[in-house]
Amino acid sequence: MSAMQLIDESAIIWSAAEADRVGRPLLVLLHGYGSTEGDLFGLAPHLPLQPVIASLRAPLRAGPGYAWYELDGATNESRLQGADAAARGLLHWLDSVPATSVGLLGFSQGGAMSIHLMRHAPERFAFAVSLAGFVVPGEAPADARLASLAPPVFWGRGTRDTVIPDSFVTATQRWLPHHVTLTERIYEGLGHSVSESELADVLTFLRAQYA
Repeated sequence: MSAMQLIDESAIIWSAAEADRVGRPLLVLLHGYGSTEGDLFGLAPHLPLQPVIASLRAPLRAGPGYAWYELDGATNESRLQGADAAARGLLHWLDSVPATSVGLLGFSQGGAMSIHLMRHAPERFAFAVSLAGFVVPGEAPADARLASLAPPVFWGRGTRDTVIPDSFVTATQRWLPHHVTLTERIYEGLGHSVSESELADVLTFLRAQYA
């Protein structure tokens, strides 16, 4: 078993004060490679009001920001080990957070982590949103349990995303329908980013989860 990469709790951006988090669902935001916790928090004003939002900082330094696992010289095996270590750290942090339910929303490498967390502990998450994300190659501890539970997952990506390798996209497209209840959206001409139409689709998905 690889190590655990702990979350820096002092770096978390919250949408509500501690007293206002009790008895509410939690929506965890997971940024992309080389970014920071401030990146996705910009989406907060557009998101449903029911959940408390927590935007996390990934544990490893990477360029101008942070990463959930190393990419430089990475093999599929090292990616998997890194994602596993980050997932364990995230689950450890969640152990101390009171929430009626937990949802995940990630972009790029954070989108991969939103799916990977479900592959470790599918019972703990109500849903995941993976924007320009993918399934980390290899087997995770709870893949079989995930397939039997089949929680809702939104996977959105652009046709002009040159950052995520085609092989990852193809593998993800094959894998997800057998493990989750998938809402898949493809955006014509969109690069490695989030468009207004994608955000509108995400909101529709989230409102259904909180209905």
